Amino acid sequence: MGSVAQSEVDVRGDEPLAAVAWSMLCDLVLDNVRRRQVAEALGMSFGRGRALRRLAQGPMTMGELAAALEVDAPYATVVVDDFEARGLVRRRPHPTDRRVKVVEATRKGKTLARRAEAILATPPPALSTLEPSELELLVRILRDVAARASTLPVVSENRREEGCRRDATHCGDRDS
Repeated sequence: MGSVAQSEVDVRGDEPLAAVAWSMLCDLVLDNVRRRQVAEALGMSFGRGRALRRLAQGPMTMGELAAALEVDAPYATVVVDDFEARGLVRRRPHPTDRRVKVVEATRKGKTLARRAEAILATPPPALSTLEPSELELLVRILRDVAARASTLPVVSENRREEGCRRDATHCGDRDS
């Protein structure tokens, strides 16, 4: 069995329990039904919806947007061009650098972003089937995991979930 203790191994095989738990969490977070709901509500891919949600948080330069989304600048430009044509964002000159454009969400863009946030903030129906004591335990466990994770080095300034890769995607960031 190697160096993994028996108590840390899933009873279904030799997969470490942490990997089993992580896989299950990712399955809940990467719920394709919810992603489809967001994409349909916004009329765009989930990934573009993520870009719009970022811009709804506040104005950004094109470079900041590309960095936040971890995409190259030309792709960010294509996304912003599409958003601008749909009336979701507007570009304006940077206050101190005329060579740079700042992108900000319009009222229409912010409304769509809030719709996406509402969908994403709605817990999966299965959570409502848990007893209050079970939910309290789950919250305590997740807080403990988050606290432990905050003491680990951050690989990416924009994303703590860098390790959550399934099928070559990031947790919550697939452009699907």
